[in-house]
Amino acid sequence: MRKTAIIGSAVLLALALSACGKSKTPETNQGGTAGGGTATTADAQAIVKQNCTSCHGVNLEGGGGPKLSAIGSKYSKDQIAGIITNGKGAMPNFKSKLSESDISAVSDWLAAKK
Repeated sequence: MRKTAIIGSAVLLALALSACGKSKTPETNQGGTAGGGTATTADAQAIVKQNCTSCHGVNLEGGGGPKLSAIGSKYSKDQIAGIITNGKGAMPNFKSKLSESDISAVSDWLAAKK
């Protein structure tokens, strides 16, 4: 019985972690600034909605990933950008999925959440 519960928990954890960062849409830069220009707050929110909410929750309340609703009180914009770019722990990197402009916009937006 206990062995089954442990295996079941491990399977659920693996499924939750594999879902992080995966979008249901094809890997394109929708809502981003692939064509150039500067990303806005609306762009940042769209990027977060498309790429982050599966793990961090629709309201950034956490879930499979940590809570981000007050992440700006823990990390600076540059630290957040580094985590998005390179990944950290179970979080995958997004350097090949998001442009530098998109990462900067999302980092700015998240850093303001205190």
